[in-house]
Amino acid sequence: MSERDQEVQGIVEEALPNTLFKVSLESGEQVLAFLAGKMRFHRIRVLVGDKVLLTLDPYGGKARITRRL
Repeated sequence: MSERDQEVQGIVEEALPNTLFKVSLESGEQVLAFLAGKMRFHRIRVLVGDKVLLTLDPYGGKARITRRL
C-alpha cells in the first residue's frame, strides 16, 4: 500500500458478479469495490450489510476491500 492510498469504512449495499460489490461510504458516496487477494485466498465471505474497510484508489478507479469488520 502506498502513502497515497486512503483507508475508509463502508457498508456493502449490493453484491455484483465476479466478486464486485457496491459499497456506500460513511460520507454518503457509493463506490465499486473488489476483494483483495488475501480475502480471496482465505475465502473470507462478504455479504450485503457487512461493514468493511476499503482502500481507495487515488486515481478514482475501483476500491479494494481489505478487511471485514
